[in-house]
Amino acid sequence: MEAREQSVDTLNMLLRGEMSAVETYRQALESVEDVSCREQLLTNERSHEQRVEALRSRIRSLGGTPASGSGAWGALTKAVTGGSKLGGDKGIIQALEQGEDIGLSDYQKHLDSLDFESRQFLETSLLPLQQQTHDRMSALKHSRS
Repeated sequence: MEAREQSVDTLNMLLRGEMSAVETYRQALESVEDVSCREQLLTNERSHEQRVEALRSRIRSLGGTPASGSGAWGALTKAVTGGSKLGGDKGIIQALEQGEDIGLSDYQKHLDSLDFESRQFLETSLLPLQQQTHDRMSALKHSRS
């Protein structure tokens, strides 16, 4: 597979994960009642939305077509958030933190499958944002323990 095609495939995989994150945060915001917690979730949702747009733009710049939906990730999102609603805010926060763990891991483990410019883009732009949303959810989870 050509490097550009492989990069598009990898970026689309990351895009589907980001779209799933946006869906998950939107669902969580419908259920979480604590105002300070909602502010943190809204901040993370916006960050993931920015990454969706950035990934779409990068994919187009490589001549690819951005994924149009979260696919299997979306089904997983519904399952995770549906089950975590039973645990109240604490359960939702825990599920979101686990999602952030997966997102961070995905960014880190797929860097080597990208062309140089896409790798630079991820390392300098998106990975730091993913680290921030991860850290925010981790801190929120630990403040509720």
